[in-house]
Parts: sequence; structure tokens; C-alpha cells
Amino acid sequence: MEDLKKRKLEETNNGEITVNTSEEQLRSLLDPLAKTQLVDLLSKFGCQCPSIAEEIKSVASADPANRKLFVRGLAWNTTTETLCAAFLDHGEIEEGAVITDKASGKSRGYGFVTYKDVDSTRKALEAPSKLIDGRMAVCTLACEGVSTTSSSDQAQRKLYIGGLSPETTSEMLLLFFKKHGDIEEGSVAYDKETNKSRGFGFVTYKTVEAAKKAIDDPQKILGGRSITVKLADNPKNKPVQAQVGMVPVHMAGYGDSAKPHPHPHLHPNPNVGYTYPGVIPYPHQPPPPAPAPLPYPIQPHMSYTQYTPRKESMGPSAAPPMGLANYHQYRL
Repeated sequence: MEDLKKRKLEETNNGEITVNTSEEQLRSLLDPLAKTQLVDLLSKFGCQCPSIAEEIKSVASADPANRKLFVRGLAWNTTTETLCAAFLDHGEIEEGAVITDKASGKSRGYGFVTYKDVDSTRKALEAPSKLIDGRMAVCTLACEGVSTTSSSDQAQRKLYIGGLSPETTSEMLLLFFKKHGDIEEGSVAYDKETNKSRGFGFVTYKTVEAAKKAIDDPQKILGGRSITVKLADNPKNKPVQAQVGMVPVHMAGYGDSAKPHPHPHLHPNPNVGYTYPGVIPYPHQPPPPAPAPLPYPIQPHMSYTQYTPRKESMGPSAAPPMGLANYHQYRL
């Protein structure tokens, strides 16, 4: 009877039968589904029914985490006003801020932008690279953090540009390397105190092929100087040397493996012996052979009764036994 109450069959005028399923039953059906299946299902019904699409947008916009962007690669002189002005093209901004250093008050190179609508956030993510104050900044969804999926080939896409003239700006650098492909981010390295060029910069392409074209290009003259273009060093991809354990060294007089100096006449003090350490086994060498057996059998351990001294009497000593009269030192 309960199942009949939860699921009612109603016959329409056209003769069609509709099934009314309770919310509890729908939840029990959706609970074992995977995330990808739920996304496909909601996307399908959202396209078919506009009311479902509006409900999905309202739920997504209610959480600020879905509307907040993390922007990295900002210039040291970038302010909150210039940051928000760069992202204002995609929609109305609820709040934005550049994170600054408390001591100097200068930008720390990153900031945040929060839109009022989730659609504006999606539009900004479609073009994540933006030129702000002469530097190519990159934005990502703040709740996702820095993306690690594309960092696997970042070592082949990030280039080091050396030998730049002091007059070369970030706009000139990006314009010169843009001919090889789309740039994800790049800038001239500036000094934090003087804001002057340090003579080098970095350019990260979106594809590995574009980075290879930039390296193979024979025309590497920018600002009247011949520049250096190579892959940027990435400490994560450098091989880590294995740590070698300490090997004890036997000095003269402190071990049998110590050997005298082969040329004692070269030592300033012949009385002080200079020694070399013994043979140090390496991991690839076989283990040392087992010691040879002893030429004599090992005697078993024998237990003895504990000796208890007898107390001497204070009176006159008794007569010595027969045959021991000449041994004056013998006493019972």
C-alpha cells in the first residue's frame, strides 16, 4: 500500500500514463550515480527545459567560490583599480583586490576578482591570459587553485630570455615572441625596489611546438641586441643525487686495516703515520665471504659452584693434619 501511495498512476485525457515519483525515490536513484553521469543528466535536461537551466545557474551563483578568480603574474606596480579594469569587460565585478606586502605596500604578484554572475566568471576563464600593466597575467578559478594538470609539460613550454636591453619592455617582449604561437604568460623581470629591468625575462607558450619554434628561430635580435632563448630551468625535473652514507676511516693505531703512507719521505714528520682507509665495498660488489672455521672445537660453558670463604676462629689454631706439619702457611 505504501508503494502505491508514493507512486500514483494518473491517466490523462489523451490516454497517456504518467508516473509521479517522490523526491525520496529520486534521491535513492541518483545517489549511486557518478559525478560525470549527474553532470550529463543535468546538462541534457537543462538544455531541454529553460527553468531547469535557470535553477542550475542560481545554485551555482549562490556560492562565491564559483565566481572568484585567482590572478597570478601581476606586475609590482599593479593596483586594485587596474586589476578590476582589466576584468570588467566580462561582467560586473562584486569585489577585487591585489595582495600587497605589509612592509613595502607593493604588489606581491597576485590578486583576486569576484564577479556577481557565474556566467561572467566562465567568460573570463575562456580567455585566461590578460595583459595588465605590461605583464601577461593568468587567471584560474580560485577554488581549484593553481592547475597542476598542465604543469607536466610546462618545462618544455617555458622559455628563458636573456640579454635584454634596459629599454625592452614586457609589451615588446610579448609582441616579438607572439609570432611563434599563443602565449600563456610572460614578462620582463623587474627589480622590486627600482622597478628597472634585470636584463632577462620569461615566456610561456600554450603549446610545446610554439616553444620549439622560438628556440629554433635564427633571428634572435630584440631591441638591437642578440638575445638568448632557451628552456627555463625547472628544479622539479632535475635528477636528485642519491645520498652516500659516511664510511668510517681507520687511522694509524686505531685499526688493523690501516696502511702506512706509501711515501714516508714526503711526510714532514716521519713519526706521524699517514694512513689510507681500507677497501671500501661498493653496492655492486658481492658480500664478503664467511669466516673460516676455527681449527679447534669450541669448549662448552661449564658452571662452577660459588665459593664461600669460611670465617676464621679467634681461638688457638688446631693442630695441622698429619703430613702437613712442615707447611706453616696452611690453615683450615
